[in-house]
Amino acid sequence: MMEKINRLNIASHLFEYELSLIGKKKVDILDMDPRWQSTTSMRRDQYLQFEKYAVSLMMKVFRIPKSKAKDVFNWYWLQFGVKIS
Repeated sequence: MMEKINRLNIASHLFEYELSLIGKKKVDILDMDPRWQSTTSMRRDQYLQFEKYAVSLMMKVFRIPKSKAKDVFNWYWLQFGVKIS
């Protein structure tokens, strides 16, 4: 059973979800080049799917409006996002 997503584990959950969209796991990233963000990419449709999921989840978990959730998502993407091909 999956752990309930809350304020403490949402970043980890989103990171794992993002990696799952491109067929990777955290273990794969740890074994990769430290520049993994610039050498890994996802398709535009995968990015849009991730953005929709993440914004919706942030709105629910943090109880914030969509505009604020998009701002938080943009910050997240700058920190943990991969290239979009």
